[in-house]
Amino acid sequence: MRIGELARVTGCTPRALRHYEEQGLIAATRAANGYREYDDVAVTRVRNIRHLLGAGLTLDDVQVFLPCLDGDVAAAPPSPAGLRVGRERLAVLDARIAAQLAVRDRLAAALRDAAPALAGDDSPPTASSPAPRPTRAASTSPGL
Repeated sequence: MRIGELARVTGCTPRALRHYEEQGLIAATRAANGYREYDDVAVTRVRNIRHLLGAGLTLDDVQVFLPCLDGDVAAAPPSPAGLRVGRERLAVLDARIAAQLAVRDRLAAALRDAAPALAGDDSPPTASSPAPRPTRAASTSPGL
């Protein structure tokens, strides 16, 4: 099958498929006209790649799973290498979430501190109303 059909069957874009090929995750042969041709195993492989990406792994992480991408990755027993990659990715995600929560908390605190300066109007401006002009009191309060 050609790249367009593989994309349609797997819900992937041709661009993503070319990228997976560049990364060595899938392989294609070339027809006489230069078009990429994929075998039926590519469907399973791409679906497994998408499953792993959907679980939060990166394409670099997926490399560890190359030996089992042609089978049922979701039902296969975990390997030590797969568990290690999963734990590492989870640690990265936990760190990102903690960093985002810290930013959120700082923003919430800044909004709480700025609310009295707006004379009780703590609602954000809507798209149809202009943003309120800063007053002298607002400009001396803790800023965002």
